[in-house]
Amino acid sequence: MAESFWVDQEFIKQEYTAHKLPKGDYENCRFVDCTFAKGFLDNQNFVECSFEGCDFTNTNIAHTIFNDISFMGCKMVGLQFETCNPILSTFQFRGCNLSVASFHGMSLLQTLFEDCKLHQVDFSQAQLKGCTFHGSDFKDAIFDNTDLEQADFTSAVNFNIDPNVNHLKKSKFSKDGLIGLLKKYDIVVT
Repeated sequence: MAESFWVDQEFIKQEYTAHKLPKGDYENCRFVDCTFAKGFLDNQNFVECSFEGCDFTNTNIAHTIFNDISFMGCKMVGLQFETCNPILSTFQFRGCNLSVASFHGMSLLQTLFEDCKLHQVDFSQAQLKGCTFHGSDFKDAIFDNTDLEQADFTSAVNFNIDPNVNHLKKSKFSKDGLIGLLKKYDIVVT
């Protein structure tokens, strides 16, 4: 049970590595340039909150609820999103570095990943139906048994998706991006 309740609050340039963010429910709160790196953000409840320019590198987010959350310009390296509470989890990511993060087995229907660095991100067994990946970089990202139906990769780069082991029905790709679907065949396209 939550210990405290915060509504319409702003948290600016706060450091939450040495001491934890107080346990509780945060609704319609704004976090700007806060540092959670290598800390504990577990068992929290966030509803309709925004995080701008925050550092979450290797933060523990186990059992945390993220409902209608917007991340902008955040460093989220190594986060294990599959450990957070899946109930009502909805995100938007803009200009974030999510390298080495994991969304293994998660349902992220219609999630926006805009201009994100998604290097070595694990999307295996995830449900990404209707997701938008405008301007995102997928260098060495893992797609294995991933549902990408109606996902939009038209301006994404560096993805390597095997159509034989992923569901791609009605997914969108640019002509230049089609090479990302053929890499396993070692075909030279000029």
